[in-house]
Amino acid sequence: MAGYGYRLGVMGATGAVGTTILALLHERGFPAREVVAYASERSAGKELEWGEQTLIVQPLNAETIQGVDVVLSSPGGAVSSEWSPRFVEAGATVVDNTSFWRMYEDVPLVVAGVNDEAAEAHKGIVANPNCTTMVMMMALAPIHRAVGLERFVMSSYQAVSGTGQKAIEELRAQAKAILAGDQPPAPAVYPHQIAFNVMPQVESFKDGDDYTTEERKVMAETRKILGVGEEVGISATCARVPVFVGHSESINLQTREDLSPEDCRTLLDGAVGVQVLDDPAAGGYPTSIQTAGQDEVFVGRIRRDPSQDRTLNLWLSGDNLRKGAATNAVQVAEILVDRGWLLNQR
Repeated sequence: MAGYGYRLGVMGATGAVGTTILALLHERGFPAREVVAYASERSAGKELEWGEQTLIVQPLNAETIQGVDVVLSSPGGAVSSEWSPRFVEAGATVVDNTSFWRMYEDVPLVVAGVNDEAAEAHKGIVANPNCTTMVMMMALAPIHRAVGLERFVMSSYQAVSGTGQKAIEELRAQAKAILAGDQPPAPAVYPHQIAFNVMPQVESFKDGDDYTTEERKVMAETRKILGVGEEVGISATCARVPVFVGHSESINLQTREDLSPEDCRTLLDGAVGVQVLDDPAAGGYPTSIQTAGQDEVFVGRIRRDPSQDRTLNLWLSGDNLRKGAATNAVQVAEILVDRGWLLNQR
């Protein structure tokens, strides 16, 4: 790729999402003449393999951020809040994976394949939704466009990689100890042991709120992406499960117009970025292991809710590091480049 295209930066390049972004940029043939990997001061100078090239991790400072066309950002909200605007001031367009920018009114919240056009209105920053929201939107947006959503209840079963590398290491260490018949290490990342356990808490509880910050994100981000208000009822419960990669979700949804399970399968089978896997009697339904390493969201167990009119149940799974974060960021960058929507293309 050297010698043509764009100068592209990756903030948080040594993290779980950042390393996946780097792999996807190479895998998808992003038109980059140069890729600059950014991370914390303690990671500066580290070497990262990228295709046949070796990238030397750069620290974030006034000098290193100059001359970049587009930045894919996943360093954590505090870092993004400071450095994303600095990149914009330096002329770059930022596609941000953190939670910091998502609900700003002038920052588009974009799921590639769902609301691509929203990206055009950016003022330098385009936000990626939460990984849980992202997986869900791939199935719900086509349904909403076709027959309208009246209400839905979502329960998620989220992999530990959504928390980061330390959570992956914590699950691995605890599971290894338990399987060896030893006492597992005390939890450090999570409030309880995650190995062989399920916790009905993803992120934190704010004072006076019975919903976690993750659940609030899912509800608020869904409204922003779909452009709906309180006329669509939304309720979410998010749980953490001992899975390395792959978020799964159970969704009970009521539509304004009736949608049969058969028509729902046909609709989703034709949707961008969605695969229907729905032959439950033969074991045909999405699982985390099946979807790990895939860019599509898989949907199955599509069936009527016998207790409520115009209501279906769905089960879906998606790789939270890929479509839930890294793939979507790269896809949004591709949209910005292909349509001439970068700041320095205007």
